[in-house]
Amino acid sequence: MGETNLIQEYKNLCDTIRYHMDCYYNQDAPQISDYEYDQLMLQLKAVEKEHPELISEDSPTRIIGGSVKRTAGVTVEHDVPMLSIQDVFTKEEVLEWVHDVRAMHPDVRFCVEHKIDGLSMSIRYENGKLSLAETRGDGLIGEDVTSNALVIPDVVRSISSDFNSLEVRGEVYMSHEDFDKTNRIQEAHGKKTFANPRNCAAGTLRQLDSGMVRERGLSMFIFNIQRSDPQIASHSEGLEKLKAMKMAVVPSTVCTTDDEILARIDAIGESRGTLPYDIDGAVIKIDQIAYRDDFPAGSKYSSGHIAYKYPPEEKEAVIKDIELSVGMTGRVNPTAVFSEVRLCGTTVSRATLHNQDFIDNLGIGIGRTVLVYKSGEIIPKIRSVVADKNPADSVTFKIPDICPVCGGKVVREPDTADMVCINDDCPAKLERRIINFVGRDAMDIKGFGEEYIRTLIDNGYLHDIADIYLLKDHRTELIEKGLIGKQKGTDNVLNAIEGSKSNEPARLLTGLSIPNVGKTSSKTIMKAFDSIDDLMHARIDQLVEVQDVGETTALCIHDFFHKESNIKLLERLKEYGLTFAAEKTETTSELAGQTYVITGSLEKFANRDAMVAFIENHGGSVSGSVSKKTYALINNDITSNSGKNKKAKELGIPIITEEELLSRVSE
Repeated sequence: MGETNLIQEYKNLCDTIRYHMDCYYNQDAPQISDYEYDQLMLQLKAVEKEHPELISEDSPTRIIGGSVKRTAGVTVEHDVPMLSIQDVFTKEEVLEWVHDVRAMHPDVRFCVEHKIDGLSMSIRYENGKLSLAETRGDGLIGEDVTSNALVIPDVVRSISSDFNSLEVRGEVYMSHEDFDKTNRIQEAHGKKTFANPRNCAAGTLRQLDSGMVRERGLSMFIFNIQRSDPQIASHSEGLEKLKAMKMAVVPSTVCTTDDEILARIDAIGESRGTLPYDIDGAVIKIDQIAYRDDFPAGSKYSSGHIAYKYPPEEKEAVIKDIELSVGMTGRVNPTAVFSEVRLCGTTVSRATLHNQDFIDNLGIGIGRTVLVYKSGEIIPKIRSVVADKNPADSVTFKIPDICPVCGGKVVREPDTADMVCINDDCPAKLERRIINFVGRDAMDIKGFGEEYIRTLIDNGYLHDIADIYLLKDHRTELIEKGLIGKQKGTDNVLNAIEGSKSNEPARLLTGLSIPNVGKTSSKTIMKAFDSIDDLMHARIDQLVEVQDVGETTALCIHDFFHKESNIKLLERLKEYGLTFAAEKTETTSELAGQTYVITGSLEKFANRDAMVAFIENHGGSVSGSVSKKTYALINNDITSNSGKNKKAKELGIPIITEEELLSRVSE
């Protein structure tokens, strides 16, 4: 690799890691799993080891934690920096470190402890009373969260007179029980649920309302004495003194030999599934405090300990059933239902099986034991079958050739692994197609929810998407039966249906449920054709000339518009007044070649779609995420600490307001 490419790849890797650090530490919304993040950091460390000349002061290997959220509380400077722990991923690395310590201090003892997956917090005690609680922040400056800490049951408010002053550090976490309770409450109130206990704990501790902290329930383990007067000689002695003062301290075992250390690491790892809280590793600490400074780990990490990180969690589960559903294209979707297991802080009991090939390759069948994991620590997936636990009478599951919804014929599509119901009148296909048609990305018929759609299908009012535009003829009986609400609710839906007739043709195209044709591709396609009518008569060779339309998509479009039932459907939609030809909009090229990203609230445009249309009509394009290719980020709050703003600043991309965007275009 050339020098220029190496420098650019290094910068790209740093940018990627900084972005994910921001998501994890500052937004409590990680985009990748801990394991994937660790792999990126290992890759960066390897590059920096081979090319130390590339290392900059703002390298992620030198950054501690996240930034400070000033809106969450008063900022405070740490008396003792709250640094990270150096991670290792193999037991060989653990023993290498242990042997280095033992070579210098033959009498060394080690404490092996749970690495709690939560949010770090330090507590200061002066004159026997709790005086301050602070989050880690960037390692040097954190947030004052004293009022929130005081409502955490594990936090002790006063200590014995043995200490003139004391500062301890621990991990605030949420138990599985409290996490499940919080998510049930969130769901009951129609609010977004949390992905895992760590995110929930971090977001809760930063709340300005301590009542919210009390309601959700947080816990804390103390894992270190940061400073004390008088000083403590050993870590294990310190933990015992803290226990005597009724503090909840992290489970810790004193070990001397290699075998004892490795056995304890294994025991902690094996306990992961039975603990009432999440851990992501085992911490190995030098017990004698005086020895620790002899083993610094760099400016980012505190000295005298390392953390062994366990591989991604997997658990065995028994498949109880395999459910089949049918999508809008007729694709039969198999889903495994298995005995409940807890992974990454949540209980899971279902995972998609994709298709028959996936089932056959793994040998999945009802009654068989499988290994379940979470992709990205979010989506449950099946990794493999535990073959030696297969019941003698179990068989690999086969998707039947009869549709589970309508009883129609199911066939395997040529050149794919998909099993598809070929009955055009299948109710499941109709339901999904109508849901897609009225959805936000397509015709955007507000208030027309899934329950109403199912009810109208069951009562014989909807047989295809065109029937939506005949519902106005049944207004009186719809109100009398209450199928889509009372009079006001019914009229709101009917008015929204009527208003959708004026939608641009790209929305109609999205709503037709043509395979491989979504919101973005529909816009691109309708820029190449004057109307839906023109598109209907397009040849395959004309279609493949359209940007981002490959041969497969072109065939899907061509086949759809040449199917007799679809031709009749489109004739009805045209008859009912839907827009087939877009109004000619004058376009200019002031923004040609410029890609924008939009975030935050709008002031000059009615909505996000209106701004997107404005940019595109002036030759520009819009993307959903900030990257090196972004020309500018549009945000009226330029000083915001949002993830997109931070990403733009890191990449040196301008952040502009709506006013500035408008000023670039001549009216």
